Amino acid sequence: MLKKRYLCSVNHMGKKVDIRSLSLDQLKERLQELGEQGFRAKQVYEWLWQKSCTQFDDMTNLSKSLRDKLKEHYVVHAVAIDKSQYSSDKTIKSTFKLFDGNIIEGVLIPTTERMTACVSSQVGCSLTCKFCATGYMDRKRNLNADEIYDQVVLINRQAEENYQQPLSNIVYMGMGEPLLNYANVLRSVDRLCSPDGLNMAAKRITVSTAGIAKMIKKLGDDEVKFNLALSLHAANDNKRNEIMPINEQNSLKALADALKYYFAKTKNPVTYEYIVFNNFNDELSDAVELAAFCKHLPCKVNIIEYNPIAFADFENAEGDKIDRFAAYLRKRGIITNVRRSRGKDIDAACGQLAVKEKKEEALVSQ
Repeated sequence: MLKKRYLCSVNHMGKKVDIRSLSLDQLKERLQELGEQGFRAKQVYEWLWQKSCTQFDDMTNLSKSLRDKLKEHYVVHAVAIDKSQYSSDKTIKSTFKLFDGNIIEGVLIPTTERMTACVSSQVGCSLTCKFCATGYMDRKRNLNADEIYDQVVLINRQAEENYQQPLSNIVYMGMGEPLLNYANVLRSVDRLCSPDGLNMAAKRITVSTAGIAKMIKKLGDDEVKFNLALSLHAANDNKRNEIMPINEQNSLKALADALKYYFAKTKNPVTYEYIVFNNFNDELSDAVELAAFCKHLPCKVNIIEYNPIAFADFENAEGDKIDRFAAYLRKRGIITNVRRSRGKDIDAACGQLAVKEKKEEALVSQ
């Protein structure tokens, strides 16, 4: 009698459980309650996370009766590509449809050195950075770990189909603030890196944050192995407050303290992302402030071209200013890269990700 009551709880109110929300131990327990042997859980888990299977009928080493039980009690909320756009520079931007109808975007960035997937962590964003298209969208919800994982799987297929190469790098730099979806982001990294997942190297993964000091410290406490990037864009509190309201609660001093704590725990250097805006943060005085901020811990700087969006009046800095800015940092021993934008012609470049239809609706309503 107790067993029957438990089985009813699996499908509480007739709803099927998202099977990928279960740990291996939880799955083992659930399958045993369904009268199956415990080792079957590992087989199912491998299908879900190693082979990226989203259809129970495709799990061919399972008996038909078990597959029927899985279909009766569980569901896989698989992410699907809604449409893809191809840039003249070979970047591919994809719109992904989630099980509840929400839409996110992700990007494949191919270069001669690497094949990079840029994935989203939230539907929309709550941080309202003034230069970022996603910041003008409402944050609807966090992505589950499996929805982040699915983006990687689907973008990897695009890389192999279009360029005959698998992904080499993953950056959490798409829609949303990863550290405001902390648990799901870390679980997705686990599924990407674990031997019973995709077995990717953690050092090939970079999580980018707009700067949430307490969560950066938590990354240190959790001794994460992946790379951390901070979207800095100004090493002056007044300027950073103007373009990134999150800085009002997470000052540069608070961020510096958090980053030093993070480095002490992980020994991982940090990357600072710095978009150069024309006549805003592109002077040598700004470079002096950035160089001073870089003294806090081992780091490198990625200087990024600005990619205009319809909502903001910012413009990219002039090329000679960017070169002088980078040269100043290099002379002071700071590893500095100038990143040229990819996928501008399909709104796939840094800061441009937002669902196209939503952007157009917003423009009409203005």
